[in-house]
Amino acid sequence: MLTRAFTLIDAANLADPGTEDGQPTALVYGQRMSDEMDRLFPQASDVLCIAARGQHVERWLLLRAGYPDGREGYLAWRREQARRHAVRVGGIMAEAGYDAAAQDRVGVLLRKEGLKRDADVQALEDVICFVFLRWYFQPFAGKHAPDAVLKIVEKTARKMSEAGRTRALAEFDLPEPFAAAFRA
Repeated sequence: MLTRAFTLIDAANLADPGTEDGQPTALVYGQRMSDEMDRLFPQASDVLCIAARGQHVERWLLLRAGYPDGREGYLAWRREQARRHAVRVGGIMAEAGYDAAAQDRVGVLLRKEGLKRDADVQALEDVICFVFLRWYFQPFAGKHAPDAVLKIVEKTARKMSEAGRTRALAEFDLPEPFAAAFRA
């Protein structure tokens, strides 16, 4: 069932018009999420693995430009993305043979309900942060002012578990003051 769910998520993400390294952007992101999940949480449940793979399923279908500028518009867009991803991945899980309880649980994970209280939600968030740091931080930092980059690093660190922050410090060569955000 897990292989079938991954295949269906990847098939959906093949339609992403954006590309990275010659492949659809969402497909690359999903595979990176799975790789980090396998590395960081090798005993993760199917539901957690599916949440990681499908975290940005068909993300391109809901454009950020359709929401107001600023923080409130961004947060509204992110909430709607999470809701859409939960519904879409739940449907994929049903097609792959997972029961309603598993489908409901993946929705909790993708909507990040219980961050800092639910171990699986927190594990997913740690994986998201590791993928950002490993693959997207450098390009992001190159496009933004240092103070904006520091704010994003601080927000990223705050979302992570203590174990995740410790591991990030060990794995990434973060210069000060970025490293300080992970020690706080």
